[in-house]
Parts: sequence; C-alpha cells; structure tokens
Amino acid sequence: MGFARTCSVALIGTEGVVVEIQADLEPGVAAFTLVGLPDKSLSESRDRVRAAVVNSGETWPQRKLTVGLSPAAVPKSGSGFDLGIALATLGAAERVAPDAIADLMVIGELGLDGRVRPVRGILPAVLAAADAGYRHVVVPERTAAEAALVPGVAVLGIRSLRQLIAVLNDEPVPDEEPLDDDRPDPMVAGLAPPGTLGPARGAVPDLADVAGQRLARKALEVAAAGGHHLHLTGPPGAGKTMLAERLTGLLPPLTPQEALEVTAVHSVAGILPAGKPLISTAPYCAPHHSATMPAIIGGGTGLPRPGAISLAHRGVLFLDEAPEFSTQVLEALRQPLESGHVVVARAAGVMRLPARFLLVLASNPCPCGRHGMIGGVCECPASAVRRYQSRLSGPLLDRVDLRVTVDPVSRCELLDDVGDHETTADVGARVRAARVRAAARYEGLPWTTNSEVPGHELRTRWQTARGAIRDVEREMERGRLTARGLDRVLRVAWTVADLAGHERPELDDVGQALELRTGVYRGVPASVGSTT
Repeated sequence: MGFARTCSVALIGTEGVVVEIQADLEPGVAAFTLVGLPDKSLSESRDRVRAAVVNSGETWPQRKLTVGLSPAAVPKSGSGFDLGIALATLGAAERVAPDAIADLMVIGELGLDGRVRPVRGILPAVLAAADAGYRHVVVPERTAAEAALVPGVAVLGIRSLRQLIAVLNDEPVPDEEPLDDDRPDPMVAGLAPPGTLGPARGAVPDLADVAGQRLARKALEVAAAGGHHLHLTGPPGAGKTMLAERLTGLLPPLTPQEALEVTAVHSVAGILPAGKPLISTAPYCAPHHSATMPAIIGGGTGLPRPGAISLAHRGVLFLDEAPEFSTQVLEALRQPLESGHVVVARAAGVMRLPARFLLVLASNPCPCGRHGMIGGVCECPASAVRRYQSRLSGPLLDRVDLRVTVDPVSRCELLDDVGDHETTADVGARVRAARVRAAARYEGLPWTTNSEVPGHELRTRWQTARGAIRDVEREMERGRLTARGLDRVLRVAWTVADLAGHERPELDDVGQALELRTGVYRGVPASVGSTT
C-alpha cells in the first residue's frame, strides 16, 4: 500500500481555498476513483493524468487508486488540479518521495504528452497559498512571472511532468521545447466577454484630439479626479465616444494593491496580456449593447466567471448607446455602483467579485438622435422619445454624479488649431494633484476618493463654506434633487475644490458641481458656462 499527499487551490471568484490532494494505492483490481466534489472537467482529469504519466516515461500503478480532494464540501472545477493529482499518484507509488511533495503547492494542467499547460487564476491561487503559509509553488512556466508577483513565495516554473519529477528526485532535468507563444492558447482564448476590452490595451488616445466640448472636457476631468460616474447625452457624432475613450488616460496609475486586485480578476478571466503579468494602468471595458447579463455582471455555467463590471474594476466601464442595453442589465448595475462589489449566486456556489468601476453612459436624445437639435428635424413621435429616454431609469441616473449634454461641434471649433487644446498629460497632472489632496484629507479613513465618502460625513466632518450650498438646498426643495442627489453634488463640489486647490468647497465650486449634475449653474458667473 502507498499513500501521498500534496496541495493545490480551488478558486471561487478571486478567492482561493487550499485543497489537499490525497492519493491512496491499495491491492485490488486496477481502478482510478476521484472523489471530493469534482465537476465534469475535473473528473476527466483521470484520463489526462494517466496518459501524461505514461507518456512521461513512468509506469502507471496497476492497483486500486483513490484520489481525494479535501475539503470535500468545496466545489472544485477546472483542469488546474491535473499536476497535483499526477504528483500525489507518483508519490503514493514511491516514484517521488512523499515527504518532498507534502508541503508543495502544485497548479497546472497536463497535456496527454506530459506537457504542463497554463490555467486561469494563477495569481489569486498563489495569493491564497501564501496566506495559508505555503512558501514553495510549482506552476506552468508561462505563468511563473504572474506567480512571482506574490512576495515571500519561491516559484518553480516547469514545462513538463518529466522536468518536475527530475527536480524532485535531484536528477538531470530534461530539456523541453517551450510552448509556442505566438499561437493562441486554447485554455485562455475567448474567455473575456466579447467586445469588452478597449483602448487601454494599447496607446490611449489624447484628449487634445477632442475639438470644443469645453463643459464635457471639464466633466471628464472631474470624473477622473473624484471617481464620479458620468452620463453623456447628445446627438450622433458629437464626440461622446471620443471623450469616454480618453478617460483612462486621465486616471492615475494603479497603486500596488489595486494592481494586484485588477490582475487577479483578469487572471481568473484568463485574459492577462501576453508578457505582462501585472496590470498597472486602469482597465477600460466597452461591451456591446447586445451583451447579456452574465457578460456584464458575471455568471455562466457552473461557478460564475467575472463580467465586464469586474473586468473594469479600478477602471472605466463605458456603455455606449446605453438605452439599447436590456433594462435588466442596466438595473443590475445599481447595487455594484453603491457597494463596489458584486455577489453572483448560482446553484454551484456563490461568488463575490470586486466591481469598483467608473461608469460612463452615452446616449442619444431620441431614437433618431436629432431631438432638441438646432436645425435638426426629429422624426420620432413624443411617445417614442419618452419611451427611449425612460430606458435609463431614475434610480440608476440618481447614482450618476455628472450629467452633461454634448452639443454638436461647430465648424469654427472643428477647424480650430488642435495645439490650443489641453493634452491628456496636462489634465492628468491636475487629476493626480487633486487625488493627492483627497488622499491626504482621508488619511486613516476607509476612503480614497470623494465619490466614496458617505454624504453624512461630508455634511458633518467636512463642512463646506458658509452659505455655499444654499442653491443646492433650494434645488432640493424644488424637487430637482433627491437626498442622494444632494450628497452627490457635495462630493463633486469637493472634487472641483481639490482641482482648484481650495481648502474646502466655495460658492463657485458648488455652483460648478450643481451645473454638472443638473445643467443649471448658480455660482459665480465667471466660471464654466451653463448648458441651458
């Protein structure tokens, strides 16, 4: 009889659970039994592991083999347990020393030829292993750089089962050809929701390319500085998409902790950029309006996968043609906008994923896009206009801090010298300075941006200048603002003050915040012009 054990990790969202892989060999009819709540793909590992061991030049034990995955109550899925199952089996057969693998964390899929292939979620899996006290991790070579992001863990990247056996037995390590990096990996291909990844993957376009749109550019700057959600409405061709695509360039680089959070989500989704294990810039996701609920919120068969709102964590989620999205999808955004995370419950388990994103909505004023345009002839009946505009519900828009009308660009603005416009670098410098001021104000508190601060704290702990919010209170009395809307105007006012270098919001700062929320400006006339 023989017994051996090693360890791997089961992922539930971006959280990992350490799983002990136990292998027991007993006399009897040759059989391979896998227990411990495996899913279909994991049950198939029996055939993959047997073929990989034999094709690696080892002898498959002709005895009764039982492999248990503990804790048995935790659902386990995926092919990342293959390497651990093979190693525990070889340990039970005494091909490798059982003591040498008992405290080893092993993650990887086996090909039938014994090659080790990459799997999704290496970073969160190694983070879970490190938290559990494991200091030695074996992963596929192509994911070794990702695993090495976790401090205090020694990472061994291997290409095949043969290499791992040689390392454990202190034998000469055979040379293996690396996997073809130029060929798409079938394990990670096509796992992102279609159409979600945008310009943040390459060079972010410059804000100087946008002609005119003074108020919209100001709204973009405020949104980036305070993390405020933004709604852009205007006719087709006015520049709504151009503005949204340039927002990620204004956001500051991710902090080390934020970078690990974002990388963990993208690792679970299997869409980390090749050769770039750590995502250090804000992500950008722009799903098509036909995207389903699982593609946006998260879900799928078995344990759910991250959706666009999680792929946009710490970055920008842009919903172009927002009224064309299904009502169910739009209303599902309300809870993540408040909490900064999403909980997806399925029969196979419950997954909690981070979803603190900056939402940008873009919409036309009506189905034909010409409603309210000077010189434009709208062909939509009044009922169609109301129905179209009501697709964005009041409760959803109440959670959006900034609402700006993007008017068509005039001929003079379009032909103006582009060099006269501020660049992304210029505006980004102001955004970073404003965020530094906010971070200093909230030092030691659970908030980093103005959009995260509860309204009660703004009204009590950090009061605005005397008389600065009288116009905001008047708008609330008139029914133009809800209680949540008042709090959000105060948050925006603090961001405007941070951009201006003021200690606290003044009358002009609150006036600009009110305009960016309602389109009505009541502050000092010398500031940003009104849209009405």
